Amino acid sequence: MLDRRLNAFRPDLADIALKGQVEAERFVTPEPAMVSQPVVALRPKPDRAIGIDTELLLGEEVRVFERAEGWVWVQAVDDGYVGYLPEDALGSVVTPTHIVTVPRTFVYSGADLRFPARMVLSMGSRLRIAGEVATRGTRYLLLADGGALVARHLRAVSDPPAPDYVSVAGLFLEAPYLWGGKSGFGIDCSGLVQLAMRLAGHAAPRDSDMQASGLGIPIERRALRRGDLVFWKGHVAIMEDEMTMIHANGHTMTVARETLEAAIDRIGWLYGAPTGYRRPVAET
Repeated sequence: MLDRRLNAFRPDLADIALKGQVEAERFVTPEPAMVSQPVVALRPKPDRAIGIDTELLLGEEVRVFERAEGWVWVQAVDDGYVGYLPEDALGSVVTPTHIVTVPRTFVYSGADLRFPARMVLSMGSRLRIAGEVATRGTRYLLLADGGALVARHLRAVSDPPAPDYVSVAGLFLEAPYLWGGKSGFGIDCSGLVQLAMRLAGHAAPRDSDMQASGLGIPIERRALRRGDLVFWKGHVAIMEDEMTMIHANGHTMTVARETLEAAIDRIGWLYGAPTGYRRPVAET
């Protein structure tokens, strides 16, 4: 059976791309849209009272299948995740020029750090920059509406990505744990893997079971090195070296550093031993 997380189908409505694979009363061709808010929760149902599956960031593209009663049923372009967003979280598609590369940054009302902040953006947010200016030695990138961001907190999408996703993950140390989170304001274990790898130019599935079954290649524990992933049932961690790992976890409720041995001992009594080890990026 098709995974509902990655395929848009319901008894009454489905993606036209699934015609012949699923039964539905109606098949539709999705319309493009883009997330227009800093962070928005993607839910399995159009109900703010239920838990979230994941989050989408400013500038992420989606395919819209339905608009109804203030909700939109969408599929994220980056990782294919399907779910519901508030309709007011979407806007028209524009081509982003820059991406935020620090865990969090402010959008100021003008090019001066003393000006009021309009909003806070997470790493991975994408924006279209219209200009730049320097104020007292600090360079700012400008949005079309006059908003300004510190230039060193972004890079052009055409620039090379971060060289090491483990170092990117390390920038999130002490960030709060959030189930379904995928931002600098709160993040879960698989969200940390996906976001860190994306900033380093590597695609990764969203959830830990998807990562455990199809990201990179399986390896033996004895082969572990920097950048490899360790999986438990419902959990994933990134190895910093042969002994130490980084992971967003519900024990500390933060992104934390821990030795693999300590994690195995601590997690084992409740969830058992690791279920597998993978190398997500091939050797070059």
